[in-house]
Amino acid sequence: MKFCKMVVKHRILIVTVTLILLIPSLFGMIFTRVNYDMLNYLPDTLDTIKGQEYLLEDFGKGAFSFLIFEDMEDEDIVKTKDKIKKINHVETVLWYDDLADISMPKEILPDKIYDAFNAGNSTLMAVFFDTSSSSDETMDAISEIRSIAGEQCLVSGISAMVTDLRDLCEAEESIYVAIAVVFAVIAMMAFMDNWIIPFVFLASIGAAILINLGSNYFLGEISYITKALSAVLQLAVTMDYSIFLWHSYGEQKRINPDCKAAMAVAINETVRSVIGSSVTTVAGFIALCFMTFTLGRDLGIVMAKGVIIGVIGCITILPALILILDKPLQKTMHKSLIPAVKGMATGIVKIFPVFLLLFAVLIYPAFYGYRCTNNEVYYDLSQSLPDDMANVIANTKLKEDFGVGTTHMVLTDSSLSAKQANSMAGEMERVDGVKYVLGLESIIGSLVPEEILPESVTQILKSDRWELMIINSEYKTATDEVSKQINELNDIIRKYDENGLLIGEAACTNDLIDITSVDFSVVNTISIAAIFIIIAIVEKSLSLPFILVSVIELAIFVNLGISHYMGESLPFIAPICISTIQLGATVDYAILMTTRYKKERSLGRDKKSAVSIALETSIPSVIVSAMGLFAATVGVAVYSDVDMIGSLCALMARGAIISMLCVIIILPAMFMLLDRMIGVTTIGFRLKNKVNTEVTKNE
Repeated sequence: MKFCKMVVKHRILIVTVTLILLIPSLFGMIFTRVNYDMLNYLPDTLDTIKGQEYLLEDFGKGAFSFLIFEDMEDEDIVKTKDKIKKINHVETVLWYDDLADISMPKEILPDKIYDAFNAGNSTLMAVFFDTSSSSDETMDAISEIRSIAGEQCLVSGISAMVTDLRDLCEAEESIYVAIAVVFAVIAMMAFMDNWIIPFVFLASIGAAILINLGSNYFLGEISYITKALSAVLQLAVTMDYSIFLWHSYGEQKRINPDCKAAMAVAINETVRSVIGSSVTTVAGFIALCFMTFTLGRDLGIVMAKGVIIGVIGCITILPALILILDKPLQKTMHKSLIPAVKGMATGIVKIFPVFLLLFAVLIYPAFYGYRCTNNEVYYDLSQSLPDDMANVIANTKLKEDFGVGTTHMVLTDSSLSAKQANSMAGEMERVDGVKYVLGLESIIGSLVPEEILPESVTQILKSDRWELMIINSEYKTATDEVSKQINELNDIIRKYDENGLLIGEAACTNDLIDITSVDFSVVNTISIAAIFIIIAIVEKSLSLPFILVSVIELAIFVNLGISHYMGESLPFIAPICISTIQLGATVDYAILMTTRYKKERSLGRDKKSAVSIALETSIPSVIVSAMGLFAATVGVAVYSDVDMIGSLCALMARGAIISMLCVIIILPAMFMLLDRMIGVTTIGFRLKNKVNTEVTKNE
């Protein structure tokens, strides 16, 4: 209580300090770098990642893009090429004039060279950058290339995709927050008992969000998914804590008209209740940190930090604001739109066997759909972007006109003989889906001395340590065909050079598929185990964790299963994140009802009365909490043009409603069925006995 009284006493100081903290937080948020490349979160120990580092170290080449010029004269292309070469961080520009004199008629060029660079009225140019695929320098260079080359030039490749993604996210991110705020305000106005308290909540939560985002500066950088979702998620999951404080304050004011004394008690009650529920939410986010794919750690740390800051804000900033604005708040009270639910609660308990049957019926189809959804996700990151994006159009053109779905790069020992290199290239060209292999030997043949080539060409394809080959594949990234192709190419490379490496977007994506399939089960297991232990400690029970987790897991199965039955293809990160976020954020609904059910049973109520009272008193809070999460995410889900963000928000919005329904109709049925077992396995839980019967009658 000493802390609570200090908050009440120093309310002006708390608001002042908060306002001061917002200034460095704003700068911290602005200067926190955002990473838009998902492949950047792969472990450094992978051969594909090591290969990219070798490419950068030995050749000075990091990012790679194809430029497609349409209906442009060769002389104009040469002029444009010269301008592109002068752009900062453009390391190499490779066109067919680097391999043959431009004055030579195209028709007499070797077929390999001609077909590699020309198709109908389009010609292809390869550009290497001396920075990584998702670096700010590369993205700026891509933007400058587009500016110089004009509309007749299309830029493909992962760097162009990352650039488009950055531009789209920067345009939409502020709108995400605005939509979440508007929808949340509407929901709170409808379901709360005051017209202006939603704005007080938003002021408190908004300050906590800004402090959280500002503190990300010390992490170095965050992913675009984390940046886009963290504010929305923090608003959604910490709104419950604000609602609890407000309701507790209202109850205390009816007991003690002194608003300061009432607030001190309300803060104390909120601390005890919110700490328990927030720990499960934090545990859900912390579980993401155990992913080998480190995007999980990025999102997990930021969101766990956000929940903790949100809790601190709820017991410091929010009480201070409420006390300062107490008079206008009292004048703007209104009746909540949530109707009386006593009859509904009694009815649900009365027909509880129906809901037990519903639980049993839903388990198999929900779990089946859940498992199928995990196998139906997509890994091609370009699929998360709208079809009219410049990079998507370029990739489509590259596939249709040049038959190139993706590009691999091969690094082999530079000491490999010309004959061996030529033989290896020949074998790789016979692999299904390989359009052609470009390397020194494959271009000039093993009998032609390397010395006759211009130094500019040899420097592009050979260093003291490595020789570089470029493979154009007809198959798209993240398909079964390209996965098989990569395995066959690796077998050939190892045959000639056991240390040879195959790198590129498709190879990295293959690693991503392997890693995240393991991550899903690991993260799911850790989140369930952590929350199970937390519930067991909070509720002092061995049976209640099984019951609560099973109810919420059913909601998760139904949520993800719907995606399968509706034919939705989700981004790979969605099932991993939603399984932990929905469990951590909505198990609070079940804990709230369970705590009241235990209290009523300990007072001597029979199980039917205890469950009915617990349900009746919990329904309004559960509805408000679920609608808050739904409101904060559904608008973003509908608006976002980035499917990676839209899908996650859609799943969270749908998951909130499904969890709410499961807690309201299935959890009470579980209590009715397993009441005796709960009593035996829960410390401090007293079953109805003769003495308790007397208490009940006297009441």
